[in-house]
Amino acid sequence: MTLQIVRAQPEHASNLTEIAVSAKRHWNYPEAWIQAWLPQLTISAEYISANEVWMMRDEIKPIAFYALTQNEEDAELEHLWVLPEYMGKGIGKQLFNHLLERCKLLHVSVLKIYADPNAQVFYEKMGAKQIAEYHSTLLDETRTLPIMEIKI
Repeated sequence: MTLQIVRAQPEHASNLTEIAVSAKRHWNYPEAWIQAWLPQLTISAEYISANEVWMMRDEIKPIAFYALTQNEEDAELEHLWVLPEYMGKGIGKQLFNHLLERCKLLHVSVLKIYADPNAQVFYEKMGAKQIAEYHSTLLDETRTLPIMEIKI
């Protein structure tokens, strides 16, 4: 299987949304939570055009992607999703390393990540450190997300 990392194009929006939703469902969250998260998990053509969105594809289709957003103050990894059937095969690591190279080219010195708790160990293995916590309420349940960063 030949895999390559390429810049996502606006026409990939629905494929990338499917990847994000499938990956989030992989963690066995309640379906009501998934439905509540759909706006954040939906990748639009406009979003792809406005941000650094890169995807890994096999010969046929996208199988994983990440999105980097930037403003004057900082850069944030907003998305890094891998289709469940490709998890555990080093794809996330390849994408994260690609992300770090893009950060260097874009002169990003610190990358912030609001991590899903299930992904915290992955980001720690990639060199990120937890710097704070983000507390939110989702359908009357309190969630705590690790806020992580990695110095480039």
